[in-house]
Amino acid sequence: MSRSKVAVVKTRPESVLEDTARAMKLADFEEHLPPGKTTILKDNISWHLPMPSANTTPWQLEGIVRAMRASEGREDLVAVENKTVVTKAEKGDVYNKYRPLYEQYDIPLLFNFRGDHMTWRPYKPKAEMLVLDHIFPEGIQLPDYFHGKNIIHLPTVKCHIYTTTTGAMKNAFGGLLATKRHYTHSWIHKTLVDLLAIQKEIHPGLFAVMDGTSVGNGPGPRTLIPVQKDMMLASGDQVAIDAVAAKMMGFEPMSIEYIRIAHERGLGVGRIEEIEIVGDIDIDKESWGFSVGNNMASSAGNFIWFGPLRGIQKLFFHTPLVAVFVAASDFYHDKFWWPRKGEKVYRNWLDESPWGRLFETYEARFEREK
Repeated sequence: MSRSKVAVVKTRPESVLEDTARAMKLADFEEHLPPGKTTILKDNISWHLPMPSANTTPWQLEGIVRAMRASEGREDLVAVENKTVVTKAEKGDVYNKYRPLYEQYDIPLLFNFRGDHMTWRPYKPKAEMLVLDHIFPEGIQLPDYFHGKNIIHLPTVKCHIYTTTTGAMKNAFGGLLATKRHYTHSWIHKTLVDLLAIQKEIHPGLFAVMDGTSVGNGPGPRTLIPVQKDMMLASGDQVAIDAVAAKMMGFEPMSIEYIRIAHERGLGVGRIEEIEIVGDIDIDKESWGFSVGNNMASSAGNFIWFGPLRGIQKLFFHTPLVAVFVAASDFYHDKFWWPRKGEKVYRNWLDESPWGRLFETYEARFEREK
């Protein structure tokens, strides 16, 4: 297996756009993204509310747009968003301040769940699937729009209650699986590996830029503790960038199932010693001691998806009963945890973090530039 490269650069609000482009160049983005193709910008809205470290940041998005528009043959960009049973995409791109950016740079915004934007069609992968063909025996469905286009994933460095960490590989979960993606949770690690194999078949170019300015400790991807780390990561290897992020968070990458299996199947490099790490950060000195922990949602999910009720999960999630769980998740996250804790964390971040202060400037800045 050829040596993979991951760029990890230091940054600050005053230079983050240039630093994002520098990370992309260090990671050889032009080699990974063929010119003359439309490139999908696949943001990561883990929560429509603007929880620090949970979602793609506007500077992450803008830095990528600027770097791509400055690269000949890579100017054609389109943003694609998805919804989940618990996240509202149309709110997320407003609350997280992507919408004025798309308007400023004239980037079309498409939703993979809207029939007037794209159609879901059957796809038979060339690669042997681990689980997806069993989970969806009626056939794997993919959005037709994704075929033949480059894609850049825009995750953040954070923990996840079901996969320990989440990053570039997990970001395909929303884009390539429709609203029944929750069927896969009991087999989530193997699902992510299957999706990476599919991506390598349908996309001519695949790249990731991961925001590490405010990173997420605790029971993510929503109920997080943001920690300022002032860095940006980039790579053409989805496995390697996730492995480097996991290592910095304090986890052994090869102990995380989706990283290990993807490495073993030759879809990328998960062993830190086999990854070429370039940029400003000595990651041997980075081990933040993060831990995932639990919240009310993860406790319920673990009981059903991985615990005693796993054998009858179809009763809960393949029938109209799923609406009860959707309502419960919405209540817990939006109406209980956010007003009692999340909004205070967000307000403190706006006041005390330089990244929070940068976040507040985005809409006003674009208004001035009109």
